Amino acid sequence: MHRQIRDYIDSNFLLGARDTNYSDTDSLLDLHILDSTGVLELILFLEETWGIQVADTEMVPENLDSIAAIAAYVQRKQAA
Repeated sequence: MHRQIRDYIDSNFLLGARDTNYSDTDSLLDLHILDSTGVLELILFLEETWGIQVADTEMVPENLDSIAAIAAYVQRKQAA
């Protein structure tokens, strides 16, 4: 799941740049990889890929600010 999320982010927000170096726990917002529009695009990807529904109240950095946080959030949603 981490790899699939990273591939999506690299392809859609970093335009496939190969010299990007960020870890799964780095803040995508602090690194300016994602902005508010990017978060909405990411949410659509998560919903379509893993069949989850992201509630407005769940659109918080704790769930969507790093690859690790996103993967943990999706796993929690799938388990519910």
